[in-house]
Amino acid sequence: MKKVFFLLSFIILSSCISKQVVTITKLKGSPIYDTSELKLLGIDSLLSSTDYNFSFQADNFELGEQTQGAIQNGLANSSKGQHIHFIVNNDPYSAHYDQNFSKELKNENNVILAFLSRSFHESVKNQKAYILTQVAKNKSDEIDLSQEFLFYSRPKGVYKGDDTKKLLLDFYLVNTNLSSKGNKVRLTITQKTFTHQFLLDSWEPYYIEGLDKGRVSLKLELLNKNMDLIESDFNPSFRKIVLE
Repeated sequence: MKKVFFLLSFIILSSCISKQVVTITKLKGSPIYDTSELKLLGIDSLLSSTDYNFSFQADNFELGEQTQGAIQNGLANSSKGQHIHFIVNNDPYSAHYDQNFSKELKNENNVILAFLSRSFHESVKNQKAYILTQVAKNKSDEIDLSQEFLFYSRPKGVYKGDDTKKLLLDFYLVNTNLSSKGNKVRLTITQKTFTHQFLLDSWEPYYIEGLDKGRVSLKLELLNKNMDLIESDFNPSFRKIVLE
């Protein structure tokens, strides 16, 4: 039988009874960058048909700077500082510390989300802090960018040592938001024989605690008010991470 607990503004669904206690908690106290803005200045194709130069401008946000409180919050932190998360077709992001960089785009259509990130990989969530665009070889391959989107960001990759104790959960919403009476995000965490589900009704960063060392599978689903999966590109999202 599922047990439902109300905690602050999100709901935790316990899908199994086990000795593994996994929790998520809202991340508080991060610097607020409500005037920060990311602008796309240009996308230029190189001689190769799959290589492109991207040019951005970050206003009221210092790329390469360490975010205040980055070490104190206990989350994995980039020694290179604040950066741009660059996501293509909801694949794992690449981090960029300069405003100009090159990327290889192999697909017929490439939906690109870029957003400003604190040095510990928490996204800046104001309405001017991101760019959503697409690069398609043919106009017919383009998708509708007015859809309700959820893009996966963190956790990502391999975590070692103290970085395994507290993992940042962060995702990016475009053309939608979350509320107790509206859309929600369901997070499913699976490790070994244990599965844990969390239902989120506010768009905020969280941290995950209680996972064992080893492989972990995560799934994020954007749901409507009736708890049905919203039919949009890249929904749901799946990732596998490793804790060493």
